[in-house]
Amino acid sequence: MDIADLSLAILHHFLVFSLAGLLAAELVLVRPGLSGTNLSLLGRIDATYGAVAAAVIAIGICRVVFGLKGWEYYVTNHAFWGKMAAFVIVGLLSLPPTVRIIRWRRSGTDRVPDSEIMAVRFWLKSEALFLALVLVFAAAMARGFGS
Repeated sequence: MDIADLSLAILHHFLVFSLAGLLAAELVLVRPGLSGTNLSLLGRIDATYGAVAAAVIAIGICRVVFGLKGWEYYVTNHAFWGKMAAFVIVGLLSLPPTVRIIRWRRSGTDRVPDSEIMAVRFWLKSEALFLALVLVFAAAMARGFGS
């Protein structure tokens, strides 16, 4: 057993589940009536979401390069590439909500229009769907599928 590999795996899993929790928090906050303190909190959560996503990528790369399975296992695994594609889609889907959240905060508005709230909720729910696919592909990889 390699303690470095175990540590990277634990950290990677912790970060991915943190990402899911932050996305859930955004979905809780992005609802009709969003304003003031909750809008400020949403901005901080969204920034943290981006930072955690970057950490997921960095630790994931470390797992591929320094992990026990070796990079050869990953580059030939179809489930790995499915997981990567789903994660890229999550990242792309996160852009419109982030842009809107920044715009809302800079506008100084008292309350975000409900029509905009519903549009952002659609993007966040779509992110959640593809993040779930990341977990499906990860579970498949852990059981030897895709090799």
